[in-house]
Amino acid sequence: MYYVNQEQISVRLAVIPSLAESIRQLQQQWSGTAIEQLAQERALHIAIEIATDVGSYLIDGFLMRDASSYEDIVEITAGEGVYPEGMQEVLLELVRLRRPLVQEYYEWKSEELHPLMIQLPQLLEQFKDAVEQYVAKELI
Repeated sequence: MYYVNQEQISVRLAVIPSLAESIRQLQQQWSGTAIEQLAQERALHIAIEIATDVGSYLIDGFLMRDASSYEDIVEITAGEGVYPEGMQEVLLELVRLRRPLVQEYYEWKSEELHPLMIQLPQLLEQFKDAVEQYVAKELI
C-alpha cells in the first residue's frame, strides 16, 4: 500500500489557477517594468517549485526510483506516466531555469518576457489535471 501525501500535493496544485491567471495578465500588459520583471521571475520560480515539489511527493509516495536532480524528478514522473509525453520537454526547460533564477539572478535577462511565459498557463493547468488523474487512478 502506498502512502501518498495527497494533502501536500493538493495544496501545491491549488496554487496553479491563480498563478496561471497572473501569468496571463502579465503577458497581456508586459512592458518590461521593474515590477513586471520581478513578477515574471517569481511566477517562473513558483511554477518550478510546484512541478518539483509535486514530483517529489509522487516519487516518495509511489516508491519510484530516487531523483538526483530537478531534471531527474521530471524524467522519473514522465517515465511513470504521470503526464503526457509532450509535457516532459517543456517541464525540463522550466526546471532548468531554477539555477539561473535563484543562483545566477544577476545575469537573468529580465527586461524580456521569457518565451516559457506564453506556454506556462496552459502547461500548468494540464499538469494539475494530469497529476490529479494519475493519483486518482493509482490509488483505486
